[in-house]
Amino acid sequence: MPNDKNLNSYLLLHLIVFIWGFTAVLGALISLEALSLVWYRMLFASVFIYAYILFKKIPLQLPLRTIMIFLLAGLVIAMHWYTFFAAIKVSNISVTLACLSTGAFFTSILEPIFYKRKIIPYEVVFGLFVIIGLYIIFNVKGNYIEGIILALTSAFLSASFSIINGKFAKKYDPTVISFYEIFGGVIFFSIFILFKGAFSVEFFQLTLNDFIWMLVLSSICTAYAFIASVGVMKYLSPYTVMLTINLEPIYGIILALIVFNEKEKMSPQFYIGAFIILATVILNGVFKNRNK
Repeated sequence: MPNDKNLNSYLLLHLIVFIWGFTAVLGALISLEALSLVWYRMLFASVFIYAYILFKKIPLQLPLRTIMIFLLAGLVIAMHWYTFFAAIKVSNISVTLACLSTGAFFTSILEPIFYKRKIIPYEVVFGLFVIIGLYIIFNVKGNYIEGIILALTSAFLSASFSIINGKFAKKYDPTVISFYEIFGGVIFFSIFILFKGAFSVEFFQLTLNDFIWMLVLSSICTAYAFIASVGVMKYLSPYTVMLTINLEPIYGIILALIVFNEKEKMSPQFYIGAFIILATVILNGVFKNRNK
């Protein structure tokens, strides 16, 4: 039975990563600009997660200071998603996902700072390989520069968000953390949109196509994928989970090529740079597992 559970969990994890890869495709299919897209995604996702919390009768009570930290962390993830979708809008999915995979590299830089540990030599070497991969990608086409910068910013914010959550995930229910953080993102973006004067009749008029894709994005790709990913961690090692998640850019780029065809086709030089980054991220995971 444990083997069956491990196999089922592993297959489910691949499904989750595949769903996350599809997130980028949905971002391109939805016609909304990045700011309103993220606001709707977080609003709908917080409603879905809250409904799940009520269904499971999970207590939401936390110390006020902890809740405030989670709400502020929500601003980080909101900006991560904003820069992610903005990168897709100004470049394409392939460029965005290739650069987003540098998140592990940024994490290796931030971890020693936040957790006060020594810098690991092989992480510095892998960091150089990531820079080489990025240099190759940067030289593909000049009109993708803005998208590359936005995607790298998104990767940095994702790494920062992971570091913040690393201190709380073992102490508090991940579903509760996710609810407060996503709801925090809704609050901060609502304040920004309000001061910007962007809340209007047109803002709340979604096309049927956008509404359907938004429901898929917020329910399956956000609320469900998060809750399911927590569940599989009961049966799979963190190493297995991490290596599988590294397949997200690969799944996303393949899906983008299928859905958008010519728009997503890049030069061989781009794929060489992307391969160097992805291979480096996976090797980093292998080295960490061997050291443990």
